Amino acid sequence: MKLYKAIAATALAAASSIAVPVLGQAPAHAASGVGVIANLWSWNWNSVARECTEVLGPAGYGAVQVSPPHDSMTKGGTVWWDIYQPARYELTSKFGDEAAFRRMVDACNGAGVKVQVDAVINHMTGQGATSYGGYGFSKYNYPGLYSSQDFHQPTCQINQGDYRNDAWRVQNCELVSLSDLNTGSEYVRGKIADYLNKLTSLGVSGFRIDAAKHIHPGDLSAIKSRLVGSPYIHQEVIQGDQEAVQPSHYTGVGDVDEFVYGRKLREQFTGQIKNLRTFGESWGLSVPGDKAVVFVDNHDTERGGSTLTYKNGDTYKLANLFMLAWPFGTPQVYASYTWNNSEAGPPSANGGHATDVNCSNGQWTCFNRQVAGMVGFHNAVKGTGVANWTDNGNNLIAFSRGDKGWVAINNEGGSITRTFTTGLPAGTYPNVAGGGTVTVDSGGRATVTVPGKSAVAVHTGSAPQPGDKEATVYYRTGWATANIHYSVNGTWTTVPGLPMETACAGWKKKTINLANATSLKAAFNNGAGTWDNNNGNDYTLATGTSTVKDGVVTPNAADPCGS
Repeated sequence: MKLYKAIAATALAAASSIAVPVLGQAPAHAASGVGVIANLWSWNWNSVARECTEVLGPAGYGAVQVSPPHDSMTKGGTVWWDIYQPARYELTSKFGDEAAFRRMVDACNGAGVKVQVDAVINHMTGQGATSYGGYGFSKYNYPGLYSSQDFHQPTCQINQGDYRNDAWRVQNCELVSLSDLNTGSEYVRGKIADYLNKLTSLGVSGFRIDAAKHIHPGDLSAIKSRLVGSPYIHQEVIQGDQEAVQPSHYTGVGDVDEFVYGRKLREQFTGQIKNLRTFGESWGLSVPGDKAVVFVDNHDTERGGSTLTYKNGDTYKLANLFMLAWPFGTPQVYASYTWNNSEAGPPSANGGHATDVNCSNGQWTCFNRQVAGMVGFHNAVKGTGVANWTDNGNNLIAFSRGDKGWVAINNEGGSITRTFTTGLPAGTYPNVAGGGTVTVDSGGRATVTVPGKSAVAVHTGSAPQPGDKEATVYYRTGWATANIHYSVNGTWTTVPGLPMETACAGWKKKTINLANATSLKAAFNNGAGTWDNNNGNDYTLATGTSTVKDGVVTPNAADPCGS
C-alpha cells in the first residue's frame, strides 16, 4: 500500500562463535506449502505468463504474486500507486484485460506455478474520476457497485497517534484519504467475496490482502468464510512497536507478511552477518515462522528506506540468498522495475498501460532470475535443520542444512579460502549460487574459495550426472586474464564470472556443465572493467565446442589449439 510507515526497530545483539561444529537447531516450519513466491510487481500479464513458463517453473518457484488486476483510477502511468485505488472489480487494469489475465493464469498453472493476486479490499479511491477501463466514478459513488452508505460514516482520517492509541480509528477511518469500505456490512462483504471468488474460478490460488491492518480481523474472517475452496491467504500487516494493531492479531485469518524480517537483515548485512547464527523469532519478529511470509524488500519498503533494495547490489543479492537458505517462513523474492523517482510508475505506453518486461534494457531488475539456483536449494533442503555453522567473526558465514545442502556467504570485499565441514556426502556439486563446482571428500569436508561479496551453495540432487551436457568455450583475446560471466537457465554467475585457463597463445578456455540445458548466455571481461558483451547482446553458446573470435561465434568448432 502507498506510504509505507517506516518504524525504527531496536537491533537485538546476537552472539556468534568463530567456529561452531554443530547447531542443534530444528527448522522452523514454512508458512505454507506454496513454496518460494516470486513477487513480479508491476509486470503485465503477458510478461508474467512468459516468465512462469521460461523461468519460474523450471527454477522451482512454487507461486507468483501478481499486482492488483482490478480496474483502478488512472494517473496515466505517471505513478505506481494508482493501482491501489480500485474503481471497480472488473479485470481491466493497466497490466492487461481479462483475456490476458486468463491466459497468464493458465500459463502459470501449466508451468506448475500457482498464482496469488494482490487484493485491495480495504478501500476504493481517494482521487480521480476515470479508470483505466474508461469507467466513471467519484470518491463515494461507484455506479453498479458501491454508494456512500457502503463506506464508514461519518468519515474520519487516521492520525499518526492513532496507531498507538486507537485500534478502532486505524480500522475504520480513512488511510491517506482513501474511501474506507464498511467491511462490517454484509453487502460489502458479499461484493468483495464475489470478486475474490471470480479470481479463484479463473485459477487463482491465493491472495495477498493489501492494507489488512486497516480491516478488523473479524471482518476478514467473515469475508473468508464466503470464499469458495481454500485459497491461500497472507496479509499486509506492517508491524509497529507498541501499536494497537499487531500482526499477531491476524494469524487466525491466515499468514502474515513479516516486515520486521527485512529490517533485521538490512541491519546485519550492513553490519556483521556473523550475528545471524541465532536469527529467528527471538529477534523480535512479529509472527512465528509457520505464519510468516518473509522478504528482503517489497514495493513499499524499497521506497521507504527500511530495507535493502536492488540499489544495494551484491549486498542485496546476498541477503536474498541467505533468506532462501535459512529455515524461517515462506520466502518471497521481489522483482520489479528500476527507478530514480520513488513515485514513478513502471515503463508504460498507450495511456499508462505497463509495457512488456525486457530484462536486458536496464528498466527492469528481473531479480528473480539472479537467485533462481537458490530456489532449487531451498526446495532440496526443506525440513532440515541448521548444522556446521562457521563464521570468521565478521562477515563470512557458512552452514549446512542437514545432509542436504551447504552454503557459504561472504559479505566482505575480498576472497576467503577455507576448508569447511559441509555435512554432505562425498561428490562434486555445482555451485547453484554462482558458477563452478565444489568437491566434498569422504569426511564431508571441502576446501572452497568464496569470492568477495559472493556466495557458494551446493545441495544433493544437483551433482553433475552422467549424460549432463557441457559447453567448452574458447575465447580469442590478448588479455593476460580473462573471465567468462555466464547464465544457464536464467541464473548468472557473480560478476566478474569464472576465470578461464590459457589454452594456447591468444586463446582462453572454459568448460561449463549445463546439466540439461542446451545453451548458455555469456560475456567476457579482463577482471579490470573491460568487457566484451557482444555489443550489449551477450553471446549465445551451445553445447559442444564453440569459439568466440572477433565477435563471431563458431559452434561445433575444432580445438583452435590443436590439442
